Amino acid sequence: MTHITDIPRDPSRSALPAHLRTALHLIERGLPVMPLREGKVPFGNCRTCKDSACGDRPHMKAAGPCECPAPCHGWGAATTDPDILTSPAWARAWRQAAGVAYHPGGGALTVVDLDDTDAVAWAREILPATKTVTTTRGEHWIYLGTMTSHNGVRPGVDIKSAWSYARWIGPGTGRMALLPDAVRALAVKEVAAVVSAPATIVVPDRPGDAVCRHRSPAYLERGIAMAEQRIQEALEAIHRTVYRTFLAVLSTHGQCGCLTENHIGRLFTAAQAKGESLRHCEIAWANARAKLGM
Repeated sequence: MTHITDIPRDPSRSALPAHLRTALHLIERGLPVMPLREGKVPFGNCRTCKDSACGDRPHMKAAGPCECPAPCHGWGAATTDPDILTSPAWARAWRQAAGVAYHPGGGALTVVDLDDTDAVAWAREILPATKTVTTTRGEHWIYLGTMTSHNGVRPGVDIKSAWSYARWIGPGTGRMALLPDAVRALAVKEVAAVVSAPATIVVPDRPGDAVCRHRSPAYLERGIAMAEQRIQEALEAIHRTVYRTFLAVLSTHGQCGCLTENHIGRLFTAAQAKGESLRHCEIAWANARAKLGM
């Protein structure tokens, strides 16, 4: 009897799960891929890697020491290595997979995700024509070039490139164009909204008798990086996740006054990349301070 973790290494690929066959085809085109489960979301971290206990930070440019063989860490699991894709550690995920995703940035691509008919109409008026893939509710416009991913750059429009994943739906139609400045400009506007956060955002003061509990600058940096990752990996209840993350950061790092505007800006940027408005970030931060009596 064949065990569930035994994926046949059949050169013809006919014995492989359908989604794995698709994934192997995509890596031949240079696209890093990974399996998706029901709901178009990645498989969760294994017990060893849960909450980044392994020390990996796949959302950063320099990942940590984790070498987990399982499809962990969301988009960070995407690979072009056929030995990894067909390994026993990935077998169960492929058996349960509901789809395949790819990491656009890893393939030097940017996907403009148009989520409704209004967004599609806007793109046809503003953006240069490129390869187009029809989705359930709208279209994916795929350009050649890489940039930072941003959600909600305008109503119904997300940008998926570096540090993100897109669902593979099909090859699409049309000829791929170079990433235009009009798309890059959308992300610039999004970042500018964070930089121009009003003065209502309060950086905690350091009490005169406070003792800094940070063992080194790396301790604070790791705390902020883990908070960014927690927000970025949230799959649902985004408002609640952002508030609880802000609360955790303030409870650990807010009492000694070491948090700076730069740290807070990073947290707001992560939250806005998940679709939170600047106003929601302000409210969550204020509520977290009030909860802690700050």
